[in-house]
Amino acid sequence: MVLTSENILLIGSVMLIISVIGAKTSSRFGIPTLLLFLIVGMFAGSEGPGGIAFADSKTAQFIGSISLCLILFSGGLDSRWHDMKPILWPGLLLSTIGVIISAFTVAFFVTLVTGFTFMEGLLLGAIVSSTDAAAVFSILRSMGMGLKGHLRPLLEFESGSNDPMAFFLTIAVAYLLSHPGASIVHLIPMFFQQMIIGAVAGYGMGRLMHFLLIKIRLDVDGLYSVLLIAMVLFTFSFTSFIGGNSFLAVYISAFVLGNRDFLHKRSLTKHFDGQAWLMQVVLFITLGLLVFPSQIWPLAGIGLLISLFLIFIARPLAVFFCLSFFKVNIRTRVFVSWVGLRGAVPIVFATYPLTEGISKAPIIFNLVFFITVSSVLIQGTSLPIVAKWLHLLVPDKARKKSILEKELTRRLKSLIAEYEVQEGFSCVGKSLVNIGIPGNVMIVFINRNDSYITPEGSTIIEIGDKLMIMAESKAALDAMFRCLITGKKADKTIVEEDDELPRFWPPKKEPKLLKARKVPTLLKEHKIIEKPINDAT
Repeated sequence: MVLTSENILLIGSVMLIISVIGAKTSSRFGIPTLLLFLIVGMFAGSEGPGGIAFADSKTAQFIGSISLCLILFSGGLDSRWHDMKPILWPGLLLSTIGVIISAFTVAFFVTLVTGFTFMEGLLLGAIVSSTDAAAVFSILRSMGMGLKGHLRPLLEFESGSNDPMAFFLTIAVAYLLSHPGASIVHLIPMFFQQMIIGAVAGYGMGRLMHFLLIKIRLDVDGLYSVLLIAMVLFTFSFTSFIGGNSFLAVYISAFVLGNRDFLHKRSLTKHFDGQAWLMQVVLFITLGLLVFPSQIWPLAGIGLLISLFLIFIARPLAVFFCLSFFKVNIRTRVFVSWVGLRGAVPIVFATYPLTEGISKAPIIFNLVFFITVSSVLIQGTSLPIVAKWLHLLVPDKARKKSILEKELTRRLKSLIAEYEVQEGFSCVGKSLVNIGIPGNVMIVFINRNDSYITPEGSTIIEIGDKLMIMAESKAALDAMFRCLITGKKADKTIVEEDDELPRFWPPKKEPKLLKARKVPTLLKEHKIIEKPINDAT
């Protein structure tokens, strides 16, 4: 069947419906949903019952790049600094040095067992060197595994941040193979250029996104998601245009934005989560259409051998080396080694040699596809078993808390207070999103003229408002009150002595005078009603 404008929407919608319904069924049997999406695409392809003729690698590459862009943005938007800080350096080492070790280890092995040259083997190794963010996010979240300590943030951070390095290695090796006279020395400045420009552009665009979402007041709430999608695509394309790593820029911009307050943050985060799932379905179905099963089966033996080497030797070697610099126990290293899931990213990267016209590009693409499928089948289906065997699962009793109880336990542990906004407070006339509320303080509702208002980011504070606030400690309440009076934002989260989160230190200098009254005087005059949350009625 040839795709036309008349049938593409019908066929596409049917495939999406089948994939989503099938994902619900497959998860009950422990089958990764991503594998199901690939199977749907293969069945709809030219060698399947669907008979759809699709062999355009450039179109698949374009769809893959846009899909990965939105998937990475969703993952970065949902990442929190206080979760990432304890695992920042191990994650960065895994996403850079770990990728290089995996690529070169696979290259040596492929050179030994096949007729590939070392550079062709390195191209294959670079393509499969990174773990896949879509695969890790979807499998960890769909299976609902509760992992101990900082294990889950480490896995998600690594999978979201190692694509730029793998992308650079793939592009660099493909360039060397397609330009025999080129030297590897010329690629060193290119590496630093891509990483530095990508990081700077990502940070700058993240701040710009935050500024626009704070300052622009759109009449229709739905336009905020349209604006943000446009900014994401602009970040991706503009960074690539100026010579930076576009995947790195997108992830950093999402991380910067996600760790700041802005209007409709919760709804936009959920929106991009849905976008990420849609992109995963579209991406895997597209890649399934691009595959010809008759070309894969002859390579099954060597493909399985390379896949097993990657799972049991190359990936553990990279993980154990990178984590040897940190206090990480053996059980955690083994589990991180096992979560080396390959997914859509290697298959998308494998389309670049096809578009470059490299001689063994079709063989490499089919090998990468087989390696990806075997990785999802072997590792993806066994994650709960391996985690249980290594005693890394959180006990069931600890996972049965309600969402509210978890949120209160993590962020708002002890106190509830009522603050009345007085004349002279800096917060008067400002929206809640602009006053710099500390991370573990929450305004539950506002009493205005004996009427209760549900606070939103755009809610404007007025004189006489009584703010009902939940907080973790007396220090958090004091910092919140100073924030309301002086307008000095508490950028860091206030925590208890035994917490691992960053500490907020109050300013050493005394705040400025406000209408001839010092802040301590206002604090003394103001009546604060405090009581433990457990005793509040």
